[in-house]
Amino acid sequence: MSKWMMSVVAMVALSACSGAHQAAPNATPEAAAAKPAAASAQRGEGRPYEVLGSEVWDVPDPVSGRNYQVFVALPAGYADNPDKRYPVLYVTDADYAFPLVWQMARRLNVEGRKIENFILVGLPPQEGLTSKRSRSRDYTPSNPVRKPEGYYSDDVTYGGAAHYRDFLAAEVLPRIDARYRTDPARRAFAGHSYGALFGAYVLTTQPDLFNTYILSSPSLWFDQLLLPRMQDSAVIPAQPTRVLLSVGSYETVKPGPRYSTGNDMLRQAADFTAQLQRSGRKLQVDNMVIEGEDHLTVYPRVITRALLEVMPGEGPYTGG
Repeated sequence: MSKWMMSVVAMVALSACSGAHQAAPNATPEAAAAKPAAASAQRGEGRPYEVLGSEVWDVPDPVSGRNYQVFVALPAGYADNPDKRYPVLYVTDADYAFPLVWQMARRLNVEGRKIENFILVGLPPQEGLTSKRSRSRDYTPSNPVRKPEGYYSDDVTYGGAAHYRDFLAAEVLPRIDARYRTDPARRAFAGHSYGALFGAYVLTTQPDLFNTYILSSPSLWFDQLLLPRMQDSAVIPAQPTRVLLSVGSYETVKPGPRYSTGNDMLRQAADFTAQLQRSGRKLQVDNMVIEGEDHLTVYPRVITRALLEVMPGEGPYTGG
């Protein structure tokens, strides 16, 4: 990881130490009735931390009875531009990705507007459930046979992606659009690993939920390459849709401590890209291989490059 990237990650940790949650301007009466929650998480014996300037809202799932939260960060100048609507980026695994992506976005615009302002929405795990149990259920499209050894767990449930997709479509996205000045035609999704597998599933089954999909190291290997096998029956999007796949150069099977020991995700991403490109759907598909990164280190670089690609700013650009 570069010194610059390390400094950004350090900024994330520091900025998460304290903050206040403001009422969103121009909220509708219906949306304003939502129950706000403290944007904090307990770590060890220390005090809770909060992401500066963010808001957190409870969003119950009326079908399952589960409760989720959404994290929301509004761009600079939001309150000063009451007629302006903003693109929205939804990120999975929000306990990690939300503060990281928000600080990346702020950092990119420290000197010159390298990316445009956008609303960031984080999708954390179900309340009361560990990240592993929640994401294993919500982000996966099927209940796989528990093999090969080491890639599945016996203590989690799989196969809830269809339900979670419908929950987002019926409950989360409409609430965000009602409460904030969003541009529904510019709704982007970003996920990593299982989160990117879920994004690929939504792209395949209900593609018009988002118009841009940022899929970082998607777990396409899941259930014997189920997602690639689903492409012959994939739903055709009504709108032009952009797909940015990415994978670290170490995510392939070779000798060495940073290489994969079982799944050649580098090859799987390349094959899936080619499959999407020849599908005949309204898809603009790109695949980036991020040199020098593995499955655990690649996401910060992926999201930085993706923001510059899909939300370019107006300038002037300065190098700092």
